[in-house]
Amino acid sequence: MDFEQARLNMIDCQLRPWDVEDAGTLEALSQVPREEFVPAAWRNFAYTDFEVPLGHGAVMLTPKVEARALQALGPLERETVLEVGAGSGYFAALLAARAERVVTVDIIPELADMARANLRRQGAANASVETGDAARGWTARAPFGAIVVSASVPVVPDEMLAQLKVGGRLFAIVGTGPAMTARLIVRETEDAFRSVGLFETQARPLRNAVTPPRKAI
Repeated sequence: MDFEQARLNMIDCQLRPWDVEDAGTLEALSQVPREEFVPAAWRNFAYTDFEVPLGHGAVMLTPKVEARALQALGPLERETVLEVGAGSGYFAALLAARAERVVTVDIIPELADMARANLRRQGAANASVETGDAARGWTARAPFGAIVVSASVPVVPDEMLAQLKVGGRLFAIVGTGPAMTARLIVRETEDAFRSVGLFETQARPLRNAVTPPRKAI
């Protein structure tokens, strides 16, 4: 299979029609070989509009959702970025192509090992993989210029928002199925956050995700 052509087709046929036009985003997506981050059995599906299974109940988000997330976050060269849910390491590699440093965390040791091996093989030296529960963020490496949650959450926890620098951005798919919204949350001041709904989608839930408090009857 001609993966280079498949990558170009993905950009032209999936991403651009979904309003992905940012030059830095498209450059990262054109340079990082997605086929090197999918399990061998699914290699030929690397550039399809499909959630590639990773095992352990995890999947890769579709390319268009990954692209919109990267575009919304707009990682900067001087920033440290947190990814909650390392998966195969692909999205961390996209972030690493733009940010100064990436910390990606997975609660499943086998997935953390997969991501670590894939990133090492691709030479993403500025991306580190850690194993643990980052459902409330990752205080050991905070604060961050940007945070991305690579799964859905019923609510974005305050503890995670507190780990954003002023001016920092957080991308997460928020809600409980079937109605979920991809959101960008910006920390405008120490005490003020702005949330923007970007598009409707669905994603598998993050393990140990924080649930909103029950309303009093």
